[in-house]
Amino acid sequence: MIKHLSFCLCSMILLYMISCQEPKPTAPTFEEEKAAILATINNETKAAFQRDYESWQSKWVHAPYVVKTYIEFPDSSFSESLGWEKINHFVKTYIEEHPEADPLPELLADIDVRLYGSGAWVSFEVDDEVRGLKRETRLMEKVEGKWKIAGMHTTIYGTQKPD
Repeated sequence: MIKHLSFCLCSMILLYMISCQEPKPTAPTFEEEKAAILATINNETKAAFQRDYESWQSKWVHAPYVVKTYIEFPDSSFSESLGWEKINHFVKTYIEEHPEADPLPELLADIDVRLYGSGAWVSFEVDDEVRGLKRETRLMEKVEGKWKIAGMHTTIYGTQKPD
């Protein structure tokens, strides 16, 4: 009888301990990851257009391998910055030289996303009030649970639609 009570007591304690464990976190769904990436891109855009340097830089990976490229067909210009130090310097200087905010384009409602573990390939089009049609690609990395930009390529077509 004592063995039976002892067994029952141990079983109850074990069941109690198991039931008190915190549930294991589940991995985010594709839609949750996409929403988080979209928020990062929109917040980076807002910060850049509003000249909010601190917010802007917090959306980027700070590493030597990051890249930021602009190709502008209307004026045949090209700009490429390789590495966080150069990107940071370019944007910081631009904000200092152009402190007035630009009109904020309509924020993105949808993007095309391909997830690769802690990385993502993102592409979208946007019609910028000042620059016209732009196609953009972003390479994203998840750093300490937050999506950040590791690469940006922007092709600006202006008011003429590409073929």
